[in-house]
Parts: sequence; C-alpha cells; structure tokens
Amino acid sequence: MTHNASGHHATHPARHMHQGPADERTHGQAMPEDDPSSALGDQHHPVDDEHQVHDHGQHAGHSTAMFKDRFWVSLALAIPVVAFSPMFTMLLGYMPPEFPGSTWIAPVLGTIIFVYGGTPFLKGGLTELKSRQPGMMLLIAMAITVAFVASWVTTLGIGGFDLDFWWELALLVVIMLLGHWMEMRALGSAAGALDALAALLPDEAEKITDSGVETVPVNSLIAGDVVLVRSGARVPADGTITEGTAEFDEAMITGESRPVSRTAGETVVAGTVATDNAVRVKVTAVGSDTTLAGIQRLVAEAQASSSRAQALADRAAALLFYFALGSGIITFIAWLALGSPDDAVIRTVTVLVIACPHALGLAIPLVIAISTERAAKAGVLIKNRIALERMRTIDVVLFDKTGTLTEGKHAVTAVTTVDGVSEAELLALAAAAESDSEHPVARAIVTAARENPEAAALSYTGTGFSSMTGRGVRATVRGLDVAVGGPNMLKEIGLATPSTIDPAVQEWVGRGASVLHVIRDGSVIGAVRLEDRVREESRDAVKALQARGVKVAMITGDARQVADVVGRELGIDEVFADVLPQDKDTKVSELQSRGLKVAMVGDGVNDAPALAWAEVGIAIGAGTDVAMESAGVVLAGNDPRSVLAMIDLSRASYRKMIQNLIWATGYNVLAVPLAAGVLAFAGILLSPAVGAVLMSISTIVVALNAQLLRRIDLDPARISAP
Repeated sequence: MTHNASGHHATHPARHMHQGPADERTHGQAMPEDDPSSALGDQHHPVDDEHQVHDHGQHAGHSTAMFKDRFWVSLALAIPVVAFSPMFTMLLGYMPPEFPGSTWIAPVLGTIIFVYGGTPFLKGGLTELKSRQPGMMLLIAMAITVAFVASWVTTLGIGGFDLDFWWELALLVVIMLLGHWMEMRALGSAAGALDALAALLPDEAEKITDSGVETVPVNSLIAGDVVLVRSGARVPADGTITEGTAEFDEAMITGESRPVSRTAGETVVAGTVATDNAVRVKVTAVGSDTTLAGIQRLVAEAQASSSRAQALADRAAALLFYFALGSGIITFIAWLALGSPDDAVIRTVTVLVIACPHALGLAIPLVIAISTERAAKAGVLIKNRIALERMRTIDVVLFDKTGTLTEGKHAVTAVTTVDGVSEAELLALAAAAESDSEHPVARAIVTAARENPEAAALSYTGTGFSSMTGRGVRATVRGLDVAVGGPNMLKEIGLATPSTIDPAVQEWVGRGASVLHVIRDGSVIGAVRLEDRVREESRDAVKALQARGVKVAMITGDARQVADVVGRELGIDEVFADVLPQDKDTKVSELQSRGLKVAMVGDGVNDAPALAWAEVGIAIGAGTDVAMESAGVVLAGNDPRSVLAMIDLSRASYRKMIQNLIWATGYNVLAVPLAAGVLAFAGILLSPAVGAVLMSISTIVVALNAQLLRRIDLDPARISAP
C-alpha cells in the first residue's frame, strides 16, 4: 500500500530541501515543516543608548552622553557670555551690569567653552587632517578656531581690530553640540534596537528534570533539555514543542502582529511569548546558535555596512571642505583688496561657519540607520544596505514556489466520496488509520480531520496499526479494516477507482496532486487530494506587488502542470517550471537580459546562486537561513508580504535621502555667497552667529525629516490590503 511512489513512511529530513524535478514532478513530494533552529547570539544585557560609543566615522570614540553633557555645560556658560557681550547688548539696547572683572566674563567663559565644548570637533578635525581625509569635523574646527583667535586678538587689543566674536563662538559651539547630540541620539536609538533583541530572552528557565521542575539560568541550557514555558512567559531557547498547544506572540521576531498557534512537533523561537497555555519545549539551539542571535548579528552588520549613498555623501563632504576653504580664502583676499581687513576676517569666519556640511553628512547615514531599525522591527533583516537602496528600482520579484509562496508541506485540499459516505466520515476513518504515523502526509490527514468539526466529533480511533513501506498504512477502526494509500495500493489489492469519483481523481492527477484512496473492508469509499497548499498571504502579496507596478514571477522544480495550477491561482505574471536548483540563476539572468531588475525570494537552501545573482537576494524563513551569506535581505518569518515592506521602506528611504541632500546642499549653495558678502552693497550681511544658527537649523531639519521614517507602516497585513 502506498501514499505515493516515494514511499509513504520513508524517513523524512528535519529540514525542507528541494528534491529536484524528478521527485516533485512524479510525486508532488510532501515537504516537512521548516526547522527554525537557527542563528541568536550569546545573551547580553541592553546598553543604555545614552552611553553607546560609536566605533567608526566622524563620531569614533564619542558617546551620546558625552555630547549631551558638554551641550548642557556649554549652554550654561554661554548664557553669561552672550549677556555680557558688547555686540549683543548693543543689538538689544541694554547695559549689562558692571563690576570689577566683568569685562573678562566673556573671554574666560568663552575660552572654557572653546576648550571643553569644542574639544570633540578639534580632535575630530585633527584626525581628519592627519589622515588627509578632510570633512565635517575639520570645517567645524576651523570655524571655531578662527572665531577664538579673532576674539582674543580683539580682547588683548592687538592690531586695533574690533572682532569680538565671543558670543558667536559660544553659540556656535552650543548649537553644534546640540546638533551632534541629536544625531547621536538617533543613531544610538537605531543601534539600541539590537540590544533590545537581547532583552527578549529571560534570565531563567524552568527545566524539567527527573525530580520535577527546576529553575536554572538560561545560559546553562543545552540542546536536548526540556523546559516548561508557562502562559505569559518567554521561550528561553529555540526548540520543538513536545507537549501542549499554545498561541505564541512572534511579533518581535517576524513582525506578525497576530499570535500564531503552535502545537506538539512544531518549532518555537527564543524570545517569543506563549500567550494562553503552558507547553513543554525540547531545546534544539542555545546561545549564539539561536534565531534571535542571528537576527542581532545581521542587523548589526547592516548598520555597520556602508552604502553607495553614504559613500557619495562622504565624498560630497570632502568636496565641500575644499569648497569652503577655497571660498574662505577668496573671501579674505577680496575684502582685503577692498581695504576692509575687519570685514575680511568677519566674512571669512562666516563663510567657514555656513559651509559646514554637517547636515549633508547626517542626511544619508541617519536615514539608513532608522530604515534598518524599522525594517528589523518589521521582521525584515537587511544584511547589506545596498540591497535596501536597490529595492525601490526592482521591476520583477521572482519567488521560489515551495516553502515561499506555498507552505512547503502537504495539506488536504479536497475530498471526494462514494454515495452513502460523508466527507466527515471519510476523513475520520483515514485520520484514525494514520494517527500512529509520523509521516508528513499522515499528519496532513490527521490535521484535516481535526479541523473538520463533524469529523472531529466522531472521535474515531485506530488499533493494530501497520505500515507497509512504499505502499501505505492499515489499521482497525471501530471493527472495520481501513487502509489508506495511493495507486500502488489499489493495484496490489486488485481494486479500481469507483466510477463516481474517478473524474475527480483524474483531474487531481492531471494537476500534479498526490491522491490517496481510503479503503473500508475491501471497498474504495473515497479519496483525498494532497497538495503543497498556497499560503493565504501569497495572494495578497502578489496582488499588492502588481498594484505597485512590480511584476511577479515564480520558479520551481515542479512539473509544468503543478506550477501552472499555483500560477493561475495566484495570478502570477510568469512561471518557470521544471527548473533544477543549480539552474535557477540562469532564469534570473534571463529576466535581467530583458532589461528587468530582479529581486529573488527563496528559502536560502538550494537558491543561493540565484539569490546572489539577483539585484536583491531575499531569503525567506527563520532558521538556518538567517545565516545565509548569499542574500542581502532575510525575512525573519515566512510571510511573502514582507517583500512589500522592503519595497515601501526602500522608496520612502530614497525620498528622505533626496529631500535631505537637496536641503543640505541647496542651503550651502545659497548661504555661502551671502556669507562671503556678495550682497554687501545692498546692506545684506550674514553674521557668524546667524550663520551658526542657520547651519544648525539645517542639521535639525535633516534629523527631524529622517525621523519621519518612523511613521511608515510596515505591517504586512495593512500594506498588502487593497
């Protein structure tokens, strides 16, 4: 007796692997569930965002707390500096209090501000100068140094210059510190999302031992241990449920907002929460091998990776340094030539202040950092930032069928019976006969009977179970001899498909489905159709992608008739069938040869070459796929609608990048000539203080504009809705 020619009860792998066209074309091979034992790092505690230290870029060695502390101290010192500044008092028309030493308040406190508040910029500028890589920090350092020197020259009465810039210097340093503090907080918040993942793990676990339940540290668990996860508790390690059924909140891993039901034999991931019932879980992965750790590593790599846009911004910053330096030199020479040395210094200082490209440097990295964080919270793990940038340009998304658009395992999709036998009775008899089998096909039948209220109400049980490898199963149910199997079973027994159900059976065979007959006391009473069921989410994903102007293609090793059924059901634009795993990358190349930019979505096992060849490779499904090196993006869950989140986020991020770049560069282009004094003949002069304010406003606008990305909705259900 046989369920299919591949052998009903053959040993099946622990992880879904493509069987290639030979198996799939002939049998509609059942695919066991994916095993989400995977990738989560050793547990560590979250880091206070205020004290995170950046290891690279212009803020290397700087923490958020450092900028915050220096900002508040400098602000406190700046208030009396501004209040006692002659230029400021003249501007507002009041007289500051006079007492012995009052004239030294601005120089002394201004010097403290320059040394204490300006040190990060001075050190950063020196580092850029030594490395011959001029950029933002060097420009800031130049601006405050020129203002500091000019102010002391005036204070000491050297040369008779009236260049009292203490209040401008104080405001410049304070505003610069504020801008950097805002930037660091934003970047620290993005990095803090990684540490928040670690906080998902409980500190202790309830380990089941021979003597009962024992509370142990999570880091003492090893593979093979069995733990008790109570209602409301977090799963301490990746594992398989051995007893019980519960709804699990997996939103922190997959982005899916609704709880997911998990029962015996199914896998659970560390950090998820059992919401209603207690279950027992056999540990399969701990520490750095768990899914959560893999997610941490991927997001960390993404936030540390560079991108083309960021590289462009860095080059632009270097060019702006030379632009500012050149403009400053020309301004100084021009005003000297006009016989105004004071104006030469004032205009030069203002040019250097205005030309600081800090907003430009913030425009790209902050957008990408926030995008990476938002994606991670939605279950989209960006390994390579270039993948995020490319996703907005994708013309076609090529989905692998098995385990991506479909569930990757057999399910009962139709039932047919002879006269006098109900569908519920047929399912109940078949499930009773199959109940002792661990084969995926048997589990599909038992699940179908359990989900059918009438069949479940019959509560049939089987005894005397026997399995005949390659043919099928047999058991006694309510005193009746019941057998379940495929065409080989019928041939061995000498039975034929009854004429009343034969048309349906032939149609099923024609579409490539697996067909199992149910025999009761020597007579065929019906048949069930088993197929790799299409995910409900796939329908929404395909429609939503097409609504966004993106074509959808499907690739599979299945026979053409099997692939076409799924393609028609989902409304897919193009179907590639009978494709060997090693040939999938050629189909990607074929699409690219038509001028299309391709995103390949696969399970990350046999799809590695295609994932690497596509413009964007997306590995779907938690588990060992989390560590896939060939994909630029990993979807923590199995929801194909998450691809939509990637596209929407990419497009939104690109808009923010362009907006920020236009604001930052446009501001410089317009402000530098004003700072140089080209409209001085019309009485329009831009002071260093106003320049500092405008420059910092530009930085703040860029930062706030990037923060708007947090408002984008990446929930798969909502963004795929019509």
